[in-house]
Amino acid sequence: MPRDRRGVIGYHERMEEPSQQVTNSQSSWIRSLVATRRFTWATLKRVARALGYGLAGGAMVGVVLMVMQLESRPDLKVWHEADLDEEFTAGSDVDSFEEYLVLEERLFAQLDDEVYGQIAAEDQRLINRFHRGSRSDPERWDTNWNRSFELPVEDPRVGVLLLHGLTDSPYSMRSLGQRLRAEGAWVVGLRVPGHGTAPSGLLRVDWEDMDAAVRLAAIHVQKKSGDRPLYLLGYSNGGALAVLYALSALEDPSLPAPSGVVLISPEIGVDRLAALAIWQERLGRLLGFEKLAWNSIRPEYDPYKYQSFALNAARLAHDLTGEIQARITRLANTGTLEGIAPILAFQSLVDATVSATALVTGLFERLPSVNDELIVFDINRDVELGPILTANPGRDMASVLQSAKGEFVLTLVTNDGDEGKSVRANRTPPGEGQVTEIELGISWPPGVYSLSHVALPFPPDDPLYGSDPMGVSPLHLGNVALYGERGLLAIPDSELLRLRWNPFHAYMVERTLEFLGLRSDPTVEPS
Repeated sequence: MPRDRRGVIGYHERMEEPSQQVTNSQSSWIRSLVATRRFTWATLKRVARALGYGLAGGAMVGVVLMVMQLESRPDLKVWHEADLDEEFTAGSDVDSFEEYLVLEERLFAQLDDEVYGQIAAEDQRLINRFHRGSRSDPERWDTNWNRSFELPVEDPRVGVLLLHGLTDSPYSMRSLGQRLRAEGAWVVGLRVPGHGTAPSGLLRVDWEDMDAAVRLAAIHVQKKSGDRPLYLLGYSNGGALAVLYALSALEDPSLPAPSGVVLISPEIGVDRLAALAIWQERLGRLLGFEKLAWNSIRPEYDPYKYQSFALNAARLAHDLTGEIQARITRLANTGTLEGIAPILAFQSLVDATVSATALVTGLFERLPSVNDELIVFDINRDVELGPILTANPGRDMASVLQSAKGEFVLTLVTNDGDEGKSVRANRTPPGEGQVTEIELGISWPPGVYSLSHVALPFPPDDPLYGSDPMGVSPLHLGNVALYGERGLLAIPDSELLRLRWNPFHAYMVERTLEFLGLRSDPTVEPS
């Protein structure tokens, strides 16, 4: 009996219904999933946008608070704002050191007119570098050591160019220069551009300006010393300039090649945050806040060192050390670095200004010569001081020294045992050589637990910074003791407590004289 088509069709429809129901259920689930995902993404986007706005707002609030804090600092003075345009630059029409000195004379005349002659009545104080007749007035000294100086001799044995540090002046090299002249050296102490005048001098100077001045002075010393051996002695930023010159002389035949370089707390590496300094300065320029160009604004009580620090100085230090690393790499790749002059360096194990580890990793380990020597002044290891020191002062530097490749002479000036303050020099030649212990006959002074970055160039009898100043000086900063409640002084307590003189200065001088060929016995006791 034939089937009804309708019934067959109805049968098939009924048979397909469950499948169709599953399909509809899946579609509904998929639509629900898509909707859920869209909702989730939309929610996440809103949350991310809110977080972004929050972070941006927080950053803006942070910037505003930072600007407010920086702007709340003391007002800028004329010595922060003066534009001394008689300063030497790499583009100056100056072709010799004699012309450099002529320009320097005009610069100091401009300083007198635009700074000393313009200070407000409220700044005419007993201790103010820029008030004529005050105890901090550099003109009260027999020689104004803010200027370049030359110490000639009749028959020079060597020529020496001295280079001071950042915010510093030729005064820091005065003692070394006088001793070197007494031993037969023709000495020039260069006032590096931007220094010796007013803190505003560091607002616009570049390392290229400094380098150009060093070249003029080196050529001058070589001529005046009658083509005798030429040596460069650089402290801090001056050490960086001395290294840069030695590298430049390998490529530029017009520059007299140095016979050796002596470095004192050299600036071979600085904190990476120094590269960010320029952005604070630019922000201040954009917003019209001149104080943002300064890292610190302090009273100018020191006749021979700026206390206020322009951020541009941090920027140029970062650029200068970067240029040194780039040149070492280029010269090493071409084999030219083999000809670099021997280097003798003095460094404190702890240094709050420059990177002590960079002196090893960024310079000594990259030098090809085994004639280089690094002399490190350890902290005072007297067991009695242990409980009041931080857990492991100088840990990074000590670790680097232990892992050094041994391709240079390493001398550690350290305590002769855990008890007592006498010191010896442990001298280790390159490779796996035997350590030679040299008794120095000197000791840590009472109350001194380490050297500091600013201490190394100055002898204990320095008239300004020494512990026992020689003669009468207008001002003495070597053992300042001011008592009262904390937080009242415009000068940070840490600056007043920082060691300003080197108890091992005589040893440093003797090792320098030996390096320059002005002494013959490396074990001679300090005089």
